[in-house]
Amino acid sequence: MMNGIFHRTRTATPWRDLPPCYGRWKTVYNRHRRWSLDGTWERILDGLRAGCDEVEGEDWTVSADSTVVRAHQHAAGARHAPAVDLPSKGLAKITK
Repeated sequence: MMNGIFHRTRTATPWRDLPPCYGRWKTVYNRHRRWSLDGTWERILDGLRAGCDEVEGEDWTVSADSTVVRAHQHAAGARHAPAVDLPSKGLAKITK
């Protein structure tokens, strides 16, 4: 089950394209969704990082850079105007 979730996350394929060796895609999807909502993935990560980097303490986090996170081909440019749903007065308050 976990290998199916890891495979899907690593390859970024649709759930329906999950190879049959991992079981039914719907079962793997439902387990991933349930674990994401009930905090199971967070507890797994906490267990895996227990004892790691003890010097950093509880603030230890995982970092991802551009070699791990894929960006859409049109994601290179920044927005030139504030978002329509965010008034400019509210934006000034947020940036202060």
